[in-house]
Amino acid sequence: MKSDSDPGLRGLRHFVVALTGGVAAGKSAVAKRFEALGIGVYDADIAARAVVAPGEAALAEIEFVFGAAALNADGGLDRRAMRARVFADPEARRALERIVHPRVRAWLRRRVGMDRGPYCILAIPLLVETRSQYDWVDRVLLVDAPEALQIERLMQRDGGTRETAQRMLDAQSSRAQRLAIADDVIVNDGDEADLDARVAALHRRYIELAAM
Repeated sequence: MKSDSDPGLRGLRHFVVALTGGVAAGKSAVAKRFEALGIGVYDADIAARAVVAPGEAALAEIEFVFGAAALNADGGLDRRAMRARVFADPEARRALERIVHPRVRAWLRRRVGMDRGPYCILAIPLLVETRSQYDWVDRVLLVDAPEALQIERLMQRDGGTRETAQRMLDAQSSRAQRLAIADDVIVNDGDEADLDARVAALHRRYIELAAM
């Protein structure tokens, strides 16, 4: 919950829902339905790209820490090279996270502060790994799906093998870990149209909670 003891949160009184879920669980489909209801959805992945754009302080810091090889020929972040580097070196990953994650949180907080709806949603795929850094959100909504279905969706989406899809799942937090932090759960194991009623019910509930 928000607290006046945190100076960074003074004046921030908006009701905030963190939306999370495993890869190919259907987070984007759920987010689009909240947006269709007029709710602001602010995505941590979009924030992560924005804060390392050319001209941003984070990009200069990344170049300072990792060297010119972190940039592509146009002076932007070489995402493929950095991805390979941080996957191979846990310390490099932690160093990159120390640069990017605080700025992502600040980006999201600014959007919350500017939002004028009854509540807003922050889409944070890696919420399990960063939950303590988002203790200022009011509620966690998990989009869940059986692992076998996630694998099938990944194979259809990416055209990859079952083994590649399984490695992608294994690299993330477990389903049990995600369920442990969730206040609300949407099980997305059927037709996408089935999400409409579930999102509408949660929308009504969040409006009620925001008014308390």
